Amino acid sequence: MRLGTPLSPSAVRVMLLGSGELGKEVAIELQRLGCEVIAVDRYAGAPAMQVAHRSHVIAMTDATALRALVLAECPHLIVPEIEAIATDELVKLEAEGVATVIPTARAAQLTMNREGIRRLAAETLGLATSPYAFASSEAELAEGAAKVAGFPCFVKPVMSSSGKGQSYVEGPEGIAAAWRYALEGGRVEQPRVIVEGKIEFDFEITLLTVRSKGAGGEIETSFCAPIGHRQVKGDYVESWQPQAMSPAALQSAQDIAAKVTGELGGLGIFGVELFVRGDEVWFSEVSPRPHDTGLVTLATQYQSEFALHARAILGLPTDVAQREPGASAVIYGGMEAQGVAFEGVAESLSVPGSDLRLFGKPESFERRRMGVALARGADVDQARERARDAADRVKPVKA
Repeated sequence: MRLGTPLSPSAVRVMLLGSGELGKEVAIELQRLGCEVIAVDRYAGAPAMQVAHRSHVIAMTDATALRALVLAECPHLIVPEIEAIATDELVKLEAEGVATVIPTARAAQLTMNREGIRRLAAETLGLATSPYAFASSEAELAEGAAKVAGFPCFVKPVMSSSGKGQSYVEGPEGIAAAWRYALEGGRVEQPRVIVEGKIEFDFEITLLTVRSKGAGGEIETSFCAPIGHRQVKGDYVESWQPQAMSPAALQSAQDIAAKVTGELGGLGIFGVELFVRGDEVWFSEVSPRPHDTGLVTLATQYQSEFALHARAILGLPTDVAQREPGASAVIYGGMEAQGVAFEGVAESLSVPGSDLRLFGKPESFERRRMGVALARGADVDQARERARDAADRVKPVKA
């Protein structure tokens, strides 16, 4: 792809569907390569909108509104950043040759909900996963829990993000509450959840997998060093890279990631989530875009996951090499307020090897990610300690 000049006839126009903190970093990387960026989200002032050339507020699940905006802006590339998009319309737009959807419209459609990607992984590709069932009512949820070997189990909306609507259910008495919570956290009106049996694993990783063009124009698959992470209520609170694992487990993880991403196709970065126990590996989920746990790559890699995504979708060479060990720790809003301020920034940045990303979200919630602390270290343990320390020193306050 020939790159041009933004806001001119030669510009390569890229439309982001979803403009959160991950989209913001992608927008910055695209602009470094001379792309014209159009940021779209359901609310005004989203992080990527603050750095894009233009922005629009629409309901991205509204197929008519989405088509009208795409036809008005005429982007060359459409880059989904979230799941809640009218993906059927993206399929039509791509088939009509209006724009290229990253990585493909089919991939966006399959991964927009957990049912599509789980059936693809387990039933089509035959990959090892946790036992699972789907439910569209509270009664079906109770039946599904029995199918996956009872309790404890996990209940998740088929379409949600950042742990919203997810529950850990320890017994039959928790089914009703889990059903209600899933409905509140899901991103679609239709009630549909997945119930998963518990796997006894040692740790969970994100294996960032890059599909990019090689020197001869062929698509190559490469892998970043595995990222370990800790979650609370389904939402990541810290991540680190690299996560130590056996050579056999790493090879198995890469084989699984290659199969899933190869089936989805296209170019770009994929966040493949996997459970690991010893040498055993189970597939969990995949996001066809940068992953929140991959924020750590801003501190650890020569090319962050955002730079890798931007380069790959533009058909440019990529390099997944790690520079040094590092970690990230989330900074939560801690309150409900508009336009919060942040104290303790200087104190945070005084932690050796630390850095910050304050996302610029216009509204704070108790458990909303408002920023992330990054840290480098001689090893992962030191980096994690520094990242947590740096995050703890930042205090969101009402302006």
